[in-house]
Formats: sequence, C-alpha cells, structure tokens
Amino acid sequence: MLTMLFVVSSCSKNETPVFDSNYSALNIWFGTASVTLDSATYNYSYSLERDSLMFQARVIGLPVDYDRTFSLETIDGDIGEADGSYETLTYTIPAGETSREFAIYFNTSKLKDSQAFTTRDGHLTFQMSTNDEFAAGANNMRYLRIVLKNYLAKPAEWDTAPSGYRALSYYFGAYSKVKYSFMIQIMGLVDFHISTATAFIGYNVETNTMSTAYAAYMLTRLKVALEEYNASHNTPLTDETGSAVVF
Repeated sequence: MLTMLFVVSSCSKNETPVFDSNYSALNIWFGTASVTLDSATYNYSYSLERDSLMFQARVIGLPVDYDRTFSLETIDGDIGEADGSYETLTYTIPAGETSREFAIYFNTSKLKDSQAFTTRDGHLTFQMSTNDEFAAGANNMRYLRIVLKNYLAKPAEWDTAPSGYRALSYYFGAYSKVKYSFMIQIMGLVDFHISTATAFIGYNVETNTMSTAYAAYMLTRLKVALEEYNASHNTPLTDETGSAVVF
C-alpha cells in the first residue's frame, strides 16, 4: 500500500499541465499597449472629413505561420444616427505576430444630420464578429465603446489673451467653427496658447503652449493646407455662415 501511494504521489508531482496550442482568443481595447481605457471619444467637429480612432488587438495564444483576420460589428448605440459616417475593415494579424494597432474610420461629411450629437453625446459599441480564428477575449477586453460628440467651444483666448500671451485671432483671424475644425485637423491641437515670452521657442506639449515663431509657422502650414483643400474640391471651404474660410 505504501509503495502504491508513493507511485501515485510521484505521478501527481511530475505531471506536466497541458496547454492547448491551438487555442487563440483576441483582446481588443482602446488605449496603449500597456494602458486599457473603458471607452474612447470621437468628436466629429475635430475633422471636416475623414479621420480615425485607433484601437489595440492582442492574441491570447501562440503566434502562427499564417495571417489571421477579424472584423468588427456594431452591437449597440446610436447606430441609425451614425450610420454611414463610420467604417470598420477586415483587420489582419500578420504571420508570426500577436498584436497590432488598428483604426476605425469616421467621416464628418457623411453624417446624415450635421446637427447629430451636438446637443447630446451618442455612443457606439463594437465587438469582434464570430470568427473561426479567434475566440472572444477577456470580459473587459471584448468590446469597444465609443462616445460620439459633435461640438466645439470657441477658445477663451481667441479674441483676447492674458498678459504674456497673444490672442489666437492675431494669427488666425476671425473665428468660425469650420475654421477651428480645419485647424484642429491640420495641427492636431485644441485650446492651445501662444506665449509672447522671447525665451520661449517651439511648442511645449505639457502646457499646450507655442511660441510666436511657432504660431507663425503653423499659420503658413494652414495656408498651404487650405490651398490644397480648395484645389482638390469643387468649391472652396466655407464656414457655417457661407463665407469662405481664410487665414
């Protein structure tokens, strides 16, 4: 009896857990490779036409020697109001890889109602479509929730600025929502400040502040971008009052 117990005990201690090498699930989330957000926000007013919102995807399992694909489906939210203004693709995890960053695309010009999400926030929730390649990921990483907005507030420093700073209108002219949206799309900045300090050069990310020289540089960029926009469209860019946007 003692011998039998010893044999059974030895087997239990030396037994190696079996891992299913064929199992693959897919986690999807907003954020970075190391930081997970429970949702992301897309503001249609930050772009006049097409823009994107990035998400992360990571395989739970082993890499394989062939490409694997997945797609997303909308399962909840303001689908009717947002329909046609967003686009998902067939996404590919390349052979030998287990993670990638992908995009969901939005196009403000394709909103059925230009006033949608201006007085209340909307939302969309996506999940991975049924797929032979991947099982659904962890409970908190199987859905992508996007809050939808479509409004801008005029920057407080557009017409006047406190001592040591310069009003945005000094460089960019009269305010309009369309002009500000165009600026955000080209510059990638919202509610920035312009410092008149002579020792300050360039742009400070932490304070969202630029020097007067950098503001002049941005003005040149905006003028070139506006010329390119007008050349590629049938009509020049006009603001919400019907006037041409100028810098």
